[in-house]
Amino acid sequence: MGTKAVRAYNRSVTIEPSPDARSAFPFDDAFHKTIVDNLAVGVYYVDEHRQIVYWNKGAERISGFPASDVVGRRCHDDILSHVDGEGRQLCQTECPLAATLGDGEPREVEVWLRHREGYRRPVHLRTAPVQEAGGHIVGAVEAFEDASWAVAVRADAESARRDALIDALTGLPNRRHVDAALDGRLENLRRYGWAFGLLLADIDHFKAVNDRLGHAAGDEALRMVAGTLAGGLRAGDFVGRWGGEEFVALVENADRSMLLAAAERLRVLVARSIVRYAGREIPVRISLGGALARADDNPDRLLGRADAALYAAKDEGRDRVALEPPCS
Repeated sequence: MGTKAVRAYNRSVTIEPSPDARSAFPFDDAFHKTIVDNLAVGVYYVDEHRQIVYWNKGAERISGFPASDVVGRRCHDDILSHVDGEGRQLCQTECPLAATLGDGEPREVEVWLRHREGYRRPVHLRTAPVQEAGGHIVGAVEAFEDASWAVAVRADAESARRDALIDALTGLPNRRHVDAALDGRLENLRRYGWAFGLLLADIDHFKAVNDRLGHAAGDEALRMVAGTLAGGLRAGDFVGRWGGEEFVALVENADRSMLLAAAERLRVLVARSIVRYAGREIPVRISLGGALARADDNPDRLLGRADAALYAAKDEGRDRVALEPPCS
């Protein structure tokens, strides 16, 4: 057997020499494999047929899937079920890894993977081709890392809990925290003109889930929706549990079109997620109502307009988004 060396470049990984380059695996060397296996980012390698050959511990941590569930399957077997911000499925049609296998070009993109527990998690991923010395592509590597704003606030979570500002079930800010955040943004709007919009989200037919499957299933639905909403917003936005099956999101620097786009993204991401409970997959949908904050608003008036829009979305058939009528 010849000695295998791995050289990492900005645009690709090159393997040389190998008696069988088509089956070459870039992390066979124990030293390099130990390094890659313990990276904080997720890393996996597919061969030219998109079969997953390697899945590191970072990938297990971020996705929830152990290597034993993944290695040997193909990346388009609906494992992570990548979607973009519009909810479009990428694994079968616009997979960045497949595109890199096809043209040898690296890619960098943000997508939402489906965690093993069912909720959507945003990840920033990079792909690179793996080539033999002659230039033939024999596989591709994808590295991905958690892009959720929640990562940035975990360091403050314990102090927030001490102040009773975190909802114990979902891990989101609770109603007291939402009230404080809303007061602060209204004050900033009055003083500095910093615009924002409010979204009120409600789980459709939530009572039916509780009645049919029990409150434990309802709790799983709440946790899934909470995780997906948290991952579907931008870094400066805010989401908390308002109470029961309702959530409030505050969308920074929003005009009407931006608020509508944010609401639709959240709706689609939840619709593309699932709840796994007692061996069953439970579909969950949400309806959202939205309103843009005004300088003369108080929390009750703003919430009242969003609530009226939410009722309109429910009346239109649920799994809908509705905004307050535009100002005349």
